[in-house]
Amino acid sequence: MFRLQGSRTLAVDLAGDAVKAKNGSMVAYDGRMTFKKLTGGGDGLRGMVTRRLTGEQMTVMEVTGQGTCYFADRASEISLVSLHNDKLYVESSNLLCTDAGLRTGTTFTGLRGGATGNGLFTTTVEGTGQVAIMSDGSAVALRVSASYPLFVDPGAYIAHQGNVQQHFQTGVNFRTLIGEGSGESFQIRFEGEGLVYVQPSERNTIGGDV
Repeated sequence: MFRLQGSRTLAVDLAGDAVKAKNGSMVAYDGRMTFKKLTGGGDGLRGMVTRRLTGEQMTVMEVTGQGTCYFADRASEISLVSLHNDKLYVESSNLLCTDAGLRTGTTFTGLRGGATGNGLFTTTVEGTGQVAIMSDGSAVALRVSASYPLFVDPGAYIAHQGNVQQHFQTGVNFRTLIGEGSGESFQIRFEGEGLVYVQPSERNTIGGDV
């Protein structure tokens, strides 16, 4: 069971089962735990090769035991996402911990990934279980509906889930809308039905000040 201790520490209660977490993110534990580094961060050899080819690098450890294990990373804010036979798309740098039964992989993001500086691929987490994601500041889950598409600054994007399509747009951002933009600018337009997770802090992008 995943639960938050404050907003920046994840507590996971284990009863002989396992979780996968970002390597080095364990800050404390009680009971009996074993830790195993998983090469490549994907599921098996195929996942390892895919990540090496795509550049979506992520070092993961598997934690198994009886007791409670605590995870944190650089005092980042943590949010919990529940999956019910669906898929979460998340930047690898924002993924902290998943149930061991969830499948991880990569998917092509195209120009959106290139604009954010995170590469052309992003991490996928699929199945039924819990996921802990991180953000710089408290993350907000924004709903996308057929009637109301959502426009997101690439530097603020963390993850999304549901039946959502994303479209990369150049030449416009939130600052150009009010006449303060400079240089190349980008937006992501999300359409469909689902949730998009954003953080109140913008990471650096190759587009500069977006």
